[in-house]
Amino acid sequence: MLIKSGKKRLQAWLVGFLLLLSGGTLQAAESDSLPVLNQGQKWRLAYYQGGEYIDYSHYLRVTVEGLIEQGWISPVIIPEQLNTARELWSWLAVNVHSDYLEFLPDGFYSAGWDRNYRTVLRERAISRLNQENEVDLLLAMGTWAGVDMAVDRHAVSTMVISVSDPRSIGLIRDPGNAYQHIYVTEDPLRYERQIALFHDLIRFKTLGVAYEDSFEGRSYASVDTIQRLAKERNFKVVSCFTKSDVADQSLANQSVVNCFRELVTQVDAVYVTVQGGVNSDTIPVLVDIANQHRIPTFSQYGQNEVKQGYLMSLSQARGFPEEGQMLADVAIGIFKGAVPASLANHSAEANRITLNLKTAEQIGLYLNAELLAAADQLFWQIEQP
Repeated sequence: MLIKSGKKRLQAWLVGFLLLLSGGTLQAAESDSLPVLNQGQKWRLAYYQGGEYIDYSHYLRVTVEGLIEQGWISPVIIPEQLNTARELWSWLAVNVHSDYLEFLPDGFYSAGWDRNYRTVLRERAISRLNQENEVDLLLAMGTWAGVDMAVDRHAVSTMVISVSDPRSIGLIRDPGNAYQHIYVTEDPLRYERQIALFHDLIRFKTLGVAYEDSFEGRSYASVDTIQRLAKERNFKVVSCFTKSDVADQSLANQSVVNCFRELVTQVDAVYVTVQGGVNSDTIPVLVDIANQHRIPTFSQYGQNEVKQGYLMSLSQARGFPEEGQMLADVAIGIFKGAVPASLANHSAEANRITLNLKTAEQIGLYLNAELLAAADQLFWQIEQP
């Protein structure tokens, strides 16, 4: 029922969207999208993150590509080998040509997952935001950035992007208490849909979850949602604590591997949460541990990790490009005078079911015809990162 209702909602949305276009609003939308200057000057953009994470460079890239599509930036092909947000920002500052936007060469801030340096960097960034004619739009990427920059200590329009569970950490506020200069994107039911689907299909009695036992770590894992569903659906949660937001990547990696080795002896299934120690270096090891013990796994992140061997996930239909178009629209709305807090902040629904058939075979899971028919994407092999 969950699968079918999700597809019906998507179909209904598509029908409504096509009807909207046929009603003659396309021309008006195109007219409204014409770029504008900031009182005769370019709009100056800056960027703030807690540290490097693969999603951050992806979101930055597709947002820029969305701005290119809408004419705010001259057409340019962004090199694929720019793998980090820092590399990408440096390239944008030099190579982007626009009559309307400027990516400030000295406008990139990253704490490098160092909690002590984070305190210093936050004050430095806020001080600059409070200087007149320095920054017009701040891209705050990730949970650390959202917590640090979604505050009333500055008045610069800020887009908070790539936060797993913004409500759990207070970034989504009641309309009467919302900071008007802050925009936060969210899909409020994404992780509830994931866990409900996983439980509907696997019927596990004990779910393993590895995460960092910190304010941010619990938010990444959406622990509140997991605990609530455990009570509603009568399953047990076994937690294992990792290191995620740390400067020592090897420490984060090993902590997740250790937790997997511990969890697979105690649980029926594992919900693999987003964190610093789950990456291309560790995923093959984690998949091997789970599959050897015949433990079903669900990737919180999405289909790319299913391709690498987790059993299943629930992802967006088109992934980052779809998000990029939405974020570009938000940025344009802010440039044209919209109050950031007033803009729609729901990201694209993640209703695309992805399965890895090779993993299902390795763990001895029988996939019936109904489940296979419901899946939107099937991977037949476990691919290396």
